[in-house]
Order: sequence, then C-alpha cells, then structure tokens
Amino acid sequence: MAAFLLAESASWHEGEEKMHKLMRVPYEDNPTVLNLRPGGGYFVQTSPLMAIGTLDKEGRPWTTVLGGDPGFAGEIAPSIIAARNTVDFKYNPVLEALVDGKNDGEIVKFEDSGRLMAALPIDLENRRRVKLMGRMIAACVSKGDSDRSKSEHTGMAQLVFKVTASLGNCPKYINKKHIVPAQPEPTLISNSPQLPQGAIDLLNRADTLFLSTTHRQESMDTNIRGGPRGFVRILSNEPSGAVLVYPEYSGNRLYQSLGNLQTTPCAGFVFPDFETGNVLYATGDTEIFVGKDAATLLPRSNLVVKIKLTAARYVKNGLPFRGISGDPSPYNPSMRYLPIERVTPGTQIPEEKEVPARLIKKEVITPTIYRFRFQIMNPSIVGKWDPGQYATLSFKDELDMGYSHMQDDDPTSINDDYIRTFTVSSHPGRNLSQDEFEITMRKKGRVTNHLFRANERSGMEVSLRGFDGSFRFESSGAANRILPCIAGGIGITPIIALLHTIDISRIHLYWSVAVRDIGIVHDTFEQFPELPNSTVLFLTGLQGVEAMLGEADKGMLESVAKSNARIEHRRLDVKDLVLDGTEEWYLCGSPRLRKSVTDWLRGKRVICEDFDY
Repeated sequence: MAAFLLAESASWHEGEEKMHKLMRVPYEDNPTVLNLRPGGGYFVQTSPLMAIGTLDKEGRPWTTVLGGDPGFAGEIAPSIIAARNTVDFKYNPVLEALVDGKNDGEIVKFEDSGRLMAALPIDLENRRRVKLMGRMIAACVSKGDSDRSKSEHTGMAQLVFKVTASLGNCPKYINKKHIVPAQPEPTLISNSPQLPQGAIDLLNRADTLFLSTTHRQESMDTNIRGGPRGFVRILSNEPSGAVLVYPEYSGNRLYQSLGNLQTTPCAGFVFPDFETGNVLYATGDTEIFVGKDAATLLPRSNLVVKIKLTAARYVKNGLPFRGISGDPSPYNPSMRYLPIERVTPGTQIPEEKEVPARLIKKEVITPTIYRFRFQIMNPSIVGKWDPGQYATLSFKDELDMGYSHMQDDDPTSINDDYIRTFTVSSHPGRNLSQDEFEITMRKKGRVTNHLFRANERSGMEVSLRGFDGSFRFESSGAANRILPCIAGGIGITPIIALLHTIDISRIHLYWSVAVRDIGIVHDTFEQFPELPNSTVLFLTGLQGVEAMLGEADKGMLESVAKSNARIEHRRLDVKDLVLDGTEEWYLCGSPRLRKSVTDWLRGKRVICEDFDY
C-alpha cells in the first residue's frame, strides 16, 4: 500500500481575505504548509542568499539580506534553520533588533515561542525561492570573528530559527544574479528617512528589493519584488521622510504580503546594490491603491503600494556579497512613471470617456509595414491632433483574456494593459475627412499582429484614449534656416506628418533604412516628390538579400535609386553629420539610434521623438 504524507496547511487571515475580495480572487485553499515543506532544508542549504525580516523594539519591520556562498545556512533539525555569515553588525537594523548591539559572542536567547521573524532563501540565478515564516530562537554576533575582517563594524553572525510555516513561490519578476561572497566594510552615509543622493541613485538602478510585513504580532512574511531598473519611484523626498511608490504586478494572487499590510500597514525594505555592495534599509507606513486609484497614482497600474518612510539607513559597502547581473525576467513589464515625471499616454481622457475609433482602411506598404485608417466615432470629445503627435489606442476589449498566472510563451502579456501609442502619420495630402486619422506601423507584438490580421470590412473598433506629443519643427530662428533630421526606418512617421508645415527644401534628411523596408521609402517619396532632393539615404542589408527580393521590391529599389536622393550602401556614421553652424537637430528613431546620435552630437541641441512610451 502506498503511503502519503500530507502537510497541514494554514488558513487565510482577514487581511488576506480583504485583498482577495478587492482583487476579485475566487476562493482557494491557502497553499502555505505548516513547518518546513518537504525538500525545503536542501533548498536552504543550496541557496546563496537569504532575506530575513523581524521587528524592532518599536514594532517596526526591517529586512536584511545575508549570504554569499551556498551552505552558509541549513536545516540542523526538523524545521530548525541555522545561518552563519560575515555581517555588518553596526548598521544592519535586523541584527541590531536581534542582538541589541551585543557583539561579544554572547548568545541572545528568545524566551517563550521566540522572536517573530520570516526569511526568504533565494537562488536568483535559477529564479527559485521559498518563503519561511517562524520564530527566532537564538542569535549572536562575534566582533571581528572573520578571516578577512578589516572593519571594526564587521563580525560573524549566527542565527537559529524555527520554521512554523513555508511556501514555495514562482520565478516571475526575478532578475538573474550570480552571487559571489564579498567582505563588508560598512560606512554609514545617512540615518535619515530623507534619502541622500546615493540612495536615490541606488533606487533608480535597483531591479530587486526584499520586503517584510507582519500580521499584527501573530505572523510575518518576507518576500522579493523585481521589475525593470528603477521600478520603485520616488514621489517626494522631504525631511519628514521620503515617499516611495511601486507597482504590484500580476502574481499568484495569494496576496500574503499585501494582506498583512491591510491589518498592519507598515513594511520593512532592503534595497541591495549588487554591483557596489551599498545597501538601503528602510521602514515605513504603507497604503495600498487598487484599480482607478492605483492608475491615478502610477498610470497603467492596477495595484500600487505607497510607502512613507519613517526611518532609513544608507550604508556604503554593507553587504557580504556581490551579484553579477544576468538575464532580466521576461515577465518584467515596461517602466511605469509617476504623473509628475512624465505624461503617460492614455491618461488624457478618463476611461469612462473613451471614444471608439473604427478601422476603415488598411494599406500594405511592405510585408511588415502597414498603414491603417481610423474613423473617430465622436471627435468632439478627443479634439483634433497636431502634426507630429501620437494617438493612444486601447485594445483591451479585443485582446484581454483575463487572469493567467504564468504565460511562458508570451510572458509580457501577463501585465499587458493593451494600450499602445502610434504616431499619427496623416497629413493634408492624404485627403482625409476631419474625423479620420492614419497610423503607419511595423508588425511587432501581439497588438500589431492583431491589427495586421483584422479585416477592414469587419467594422472593428478600438478605444481612442486621446492625442498627445510635442514633437514639431520649432518656429524660432530664421525662416530659411536648415532643419537637419535623422530618422531610422519607420521612425520617419513624425517627420512625414510635419512636412506639409514647412518648405521641404529646408530639410536635410539623414534616413537609415534596411533594404527590406524600401517600400516605406518609395511610399514617402511618392507622397512628397521634393523630399529626395533633401535626403541622404543609408541603405543597409542589401548584400546577400538582393537576389531574394521580389519584383515589386526590385522595382521600388530601382525607383528610389533614380530619385535625386543621395544613396549610401552603409550605416549612418558620425562623420556624416557635419553641417557648419547647425546647432539644432531633429531625431526620430530607436533607442539604439538615439544613443548613438546623441553621443555623436554632444554639445548640440537634439530634439527627439521618444518612442519609449
């Protein structure tokens, strides 16, 4: 007869149940098991890092992260974990809370059931983690008890805790790091809830944080949050305490950390700088924002946490490890910015006042570049666009399939709001009605794939969220001054929309295009026959492809070659951008092209169209 060992599970507390109700999560049993889950001891022993959280004398949660080498921690008895690690004992708030400043090797034993704590053994390189909830049994720090210790604030910490509950977690939003040990030599830079510049710089680079939350004095939770670099935004930084904001991405919908914040709205954070060893410890009062309130605070977010720091420590070289960055999580969504930082497309019109825009025509320019014409159903609400602006469209009703925990074949779809921005490429020469506009786009991603498959006779409607953008040819200066423009591929669209506003002979266009996209060049030159006279075309990718070009492409290539455009069969280079006395340049292209050009034109004024919406 087969035998099965069933681990006893925990129940939900009222804070978790409140989060489930707010987020409309159907009931499921709590997957947290009591004591250490099977295999948990081996995972602890093989993990190079462990985040640990506890409460200080004032009841404030703090978090630290220890480690460097696998084996610094392990299971020494059933559900009993011991850790031994070189540490900064002077400025580490968790160790301070546990040993109360003692560093002479005296063992601090916690009476009754032990000191409330939680831990997160984690293998960042393989994106594996296990949450441990429990009680600290004993702790001690021995000053200078390290083979390589050079600092009077460095010693050896030994911790023993009992695991009362545990849970394995998914790999989403974990950015890979290869962890190596390092010797801490801590220096306290700041002990204020107002963040110094070094801490601000750390937050702007950070793609990983660890946090600890508590459900009153009953239980504690330590976990990780990850995202693109800088995903934690600074709302304010006053002497009374900085205010931080970060999005909670779509996860497993257990909401254990946020459930704790519902009953006990405070959290402790550690922001490790894996490259330098610097570290920011912070604790503060929290507030959760859901739905429209979240989107108001941090646009394109459905769930947001705001933290008002009540205490913080920024420590130079305080970590006992370093991390060599690997691949970012494929689940990371794009950066989300505060309204005070930049206007987020799609926020111009309240969601309840979105205007339908109907697809009425599509034209094939190349196999991967189409032009789409839309009719606005109620143009009075959104108003008229200005040349060079972009349209913000929501495809949520067309594409949103609801909640999914993991989606390895399309990971970014998990947090996709299906809002997209496209430059309006319409101009008077297109003879459109007042309620129509056109966008020209490349096939790339789920939304554009959907549009490319759409039948223009189907009457497909999407939600228009407004027009915005400030890219335009500036009117200051001499009326006949040269307007040098640099474009990469389909990045030409903002310039197309603006050409009718000026004398085209003033344009000096440097256009870098792959030969497979020759159709967009041919189409643009047909719309503006005078433009070739002002264009230097940098054609790339012809070698090895010419024999595979179809007759239509060969015809367009021949037509472009016979135009008055100067054609270079190579990439655009710094030596090409030489115009005596020209201090102002216009640039439309990919982030890679923008970086190169802004480096080449250092000292000049470069007006960019930003496609990183």
